[in-house]
Amino acid sequence: MSRTDAEPAQAPPGLMIVVVGPSGAGKDTLMAIAAQHFDGRSDVQFVRRAITRDTDAGGEAHLAISDADFDALATAGGFAVSWEAHGLKYGIPADVHDSLRQGHLVIANGSRSALPHFQKAFPALTVVNITARPEVLAERLQARGRESREDILRRLARGGLDVRGDFDVVTIDNSGDIDDAGRAIVAALERALAARA
Repeated sequence: MSRTDAEPAQAPPGLMIVVVGPSGAGKDTLMAIAAQHFDGRSDVQFVRRAITRDTDAGGEAHLAISDADFDALATAGGFAVSWEAHGLKYGIPADVHDSLRQGHLVIANGSRSALPHFQKAFPALTVVNITARPEVLAERLQARGRESREDILRRLARGGLDVRGDFDVVTIDNSGDIDDAGRAIVAALERALAARA
């Protein structure tokens, strides 16, 4: 049985924070702001995900891994959580459990579709949902030049922007000034640290 499927006997003293949100919401930017704020804190860990894409593909700093190596690592229990989305495989390293056992705050970039897996793997879990108004998301995504504004708005309307399910959720609207949203994510993590103290 993999660690993802195992039922933990009791919640560890640490807390897993999984950051989710639609494309264009600014997750990577806000996580980078938070990581800089907490730099040097041994009790706050930002997870480097394993992803089956090249290191220079852009976006977050990640561990680039081949499909075969990813599958081998997953079989060996190397991931606390793993999932597939948009033709890629994503994995959260299993060693995050060690940090949680030490009472640390662990922050990982996740996906709304993978939240049931996170919930199963981490009894103490908070979801930080980064979002923005649909027209703001559409403008940001249109600037990437991959879809028309109309196609983007239709896709956003179908997918919704909320987290569905029985989760402890903190929602941060990143429609405006990035500094405001940056302060909001830092404050949310500070509150989480204070609650675990």
